[in-house]
Amino acid sequence: MINEQIRDKEVRLVSEDGEQLGIMSSREALKMAMDAELDLVKIAPMAKPPVCKIIDYGKYKYEQTRKDKEAKKKQKTVDLKEVRLSPNIDTNDLNTKVNNAKKFIAKGNKVKVTLRFRGREMAHIQQSRHILDDFAKELLDIAVIEKPAKLEGRSMSMVLTEKR
Repeated sequence: MINEQIRDKEVRLVSEDGEQLGIMSSREALKMAMDAELDLVKIAPMAKPPVCKIIDYGKYKYEQTRKDKEAKKKQKTVDLKEVRLSPNIDTNDLNTKVNNAKKFIAKGNKVKVTLRFRGREMAHIQQSRHILDDFAKELLDIAVIEKPAKLEGRSMSMVLTEKR
């Protein structure tokens, strides 16, 4: 809220250089802001009384958007990569998939390991669970199980995350 939009009876006023000017009526504060040819901006609306500052609103808004952009740049996004396995996978193929998962985890991504069952393979779900357990054991030194193996429809999946 700026200038005439501020409807509070009294506000705590801060000058443009950060100096506390005390508690006064919002009309007095607005008059002081007009005399300085600046805007009265409500900084902390939830405080008792609300805190207002005398600043150039356009400049303030510009600084705020710049800070938001900087914060967004520094934010790290974590992707979820998927590694698909089948119940009759051979050891060398499994090792290749483990190496791929190691690369994903090293880059800081989460890895979803999915064991897909097709046709008659659905009859041997419990015997195939050891494949996911072996996969997790191979990555035990760099990864931890975030979400344990769970059967969802025709596939069993678990999520691995980088160790902290």
